Amino acid sequence: MSHSEPEFAPADPTDGHQPGEWQSKYPDPAAQRGIHGEACYLAVLFFAAPLLALVLWLDYPKGWLHLSDAKYRTLFRYGLAWVGGMFGGVLFDIKWLYHSVARQSWHIDRRLWRLFIPHISAGLSCAVIALISSGLIRIFDHHATESPALVFGLAFLVGYFSDNTIAKLAEVAGTLFGPTRTEEKKGTLPSGPSTNAPGVTK
Repeated sequence: MSHSEPEFAPADPTDGHQPGEWQSKYPDPAAQRGIHGEACYLAVLFFAAPLLALVLWLDYPKGWLHLSDAKYRTLFRYGLAWVGGMFGGVLFDIKWLYHSVARQSWHIDRRLWRLFIPHISAGLSCAVIALISSGLIRIFDHHATESPALVFGLAFLVGYFSDNTIAKLAEVAGTLFGPTRTEEKKGTLPSGPSTNAPGVTK
């Protein structure tokens, strides 16, 4: 893929439709149900993420779980990281879904990827915030993760660019633990897993 062309900016905005051709390119009812179901699933997550962030910010879990201030600060930080990462993953997933449908590249075999991307993004965001808090990754001072805005914003970026995050974490793992046997034989260092997922520029 050319670096000069955005991932989701088609050269032909008509997506192959002729003027006045409004009918779906997916006449099969099963395909339409699948597309609508995935759209509803992502819509629920899209609105749930800000609500969950609001619940955390209003300290409701602190009362529900009878937590001390110190314990709730930890829960709040990683809960916010989870929600922010999920929100980023959902936005990327929605963008990929509507473009793949318009370009007629939607297919059911990619469904597991579409369903799990928001949750993978959430888990990765928590891990990255933990690594920064520990001082192992020095993108920011580890005290910076005490800022809710920074935690949510960074988690959102990690979630939206989760494929890039996986590749960078693989580089960190290669530095810490060394190359695998296969990589030693080939004389190469890890450069990140190939997910074959949309958004990864080869």
